[in-house]
Amino acid sequence: MGKGINAARKLKKDRKKQLWSDRYYKRRVLRLKEKSDPLGGVAQAKGIVIEKVGIEAKQPNSAIRKCVKIQLIRNGRQITAFAPGDNAIGFIDEHDEVVVEGIGGRMGRSYGDIPGVRFKVIKVNDVCLQELVRKKIEKPMRR
Repeated sequence: MGKGINAARKLKKDRKKQLWSDRYYKRRVLRLKEKSDPLGGVAQAKGIVIEKVGIEAKQPNSAIRKCVKIQLIRNGRQITAFAPGDNAIGFIDEHDEVVVEGIGGRMGRSYGDIPGVRFKVIKVNDVCLQELVRKKIEKPMRR
């Protein structure tokens, strides 16, 4: 390593090169989250329900988790989203407009025992799904 009077440029260049071995720096600068994330790096997105699906839970659980396939409005990508709550899937019909967000868990990956599902439904036709499940309000018809 140079320690001469004109070594600053080389030291600066080497320091910049070392940054690329930091995976968080690399992902941020190359914008890999925006490219790989179906939501495009935003917290929530709207979509249209294509179909209802049941997904089997991972071992050792044996349940069918109620999910919906959604086509996002902003980029046309298809994702699968979980419908949280007892009989929440009953309030979601095909061609409804829903708002989805990340489900939490391991750095944008699937959560708990639901394989391949990274999102959850929070609103149906601009009404909070949790309030529908709790029977606080009724679901409006889609305009």
